Amino acid sequence: MTDSSAAFRALAGLLEARTGQQLAVSRVWRIETSLKPLLREYRYSSIDELAQAVTLGRSPGLADRVVDALLNNETFFFRDHAVFQLLNTAALDAVRAARKVKRLRIWCAGCATGQEAYSIAMMLAEDPVRWAGWTIDILATDISNIAIERAQAGSYSQIEIQRGLPIRSMMRWFDQEGEVWNARRELMRMVQFRRHNLLEPPPLPGRFDVILCRNVLLYFPAAVRALAFERLADAIEADGVLMLGAGETILGQTARFRSERELRGLYRPAPVQAEATRAA
Repeated sequence: MTDSSAAFRALAGLLEARTGQQLAVSRVWRIETSLKPLLREYRYSSIDELAQAVTLGRSPGLADRVVDALLNNETFFFRDHAVFQLLNTAALDAVRAARKVKRLRIWCAGCATGQEAYSIAMMLAEDPVRWAGWTIDILATDISNIAIERAQAGSYSQIEIQRGLPIRSMMRWFDQEGEVWNARRELMRMVQFRRHNLLEPPPLPGRFDVILCRNVLLYFPAAVRALAFERLADAIEADGVLMLGAGETILGQTARFRSERELRGLYRPAPVQAEATRAA
């Protein structure tokens, strides 16, 4: 490694201050790997020099670009397919049955480059009879400007398009141009992408019937994770559904959500009386 401990602390501290995410010492390799393109672009010889430039504010906008580069935007289509299937059947069936007004609101929080948001859109669009007459709003948000720009563009490499996406859906919803696959306009119109920090008050319109917040919370320290759960709970309908990442759980993390045996891997808001007990 070429970066000093002081440079690591400065850049990791910047990431945590801006996003709440912690970069563990064991993952220090991510700093050098992620920031190499910026080193070349700004012609800095080392991570130390880059960290000093950020600290002293020598280059406008550099701190924002460093934070964007350090964020982990790993995602792919229909990630954890079995949970998507459960969401599409039992979970959404319950939501449909409970709604007097045919409107479904979905929030993909921490959407990265958009694959999961587009997965939800494809899943619903490929079942037109079931959702006939329904208004479906899908809001996808992320703290990274770069990730949101990529998601809005809807363009994916050959490797990205093949990760989790069935060939039938690939051909139905994307057009190939050389090595790039571009989402069709009808798919892109189904999703609204917006920059948003999960730790801030929930985005409008709230409240949402379904919230996906996947593989984001695991990067937060306990106190910040608790705040994130509060934000999610404030944004979800009383009978809504929360989908976390496969390595995430509510157990020992929050009293605002509960698990159900028939919805393994999905979570519902805790009853009001449970919240009152927690507050007392």
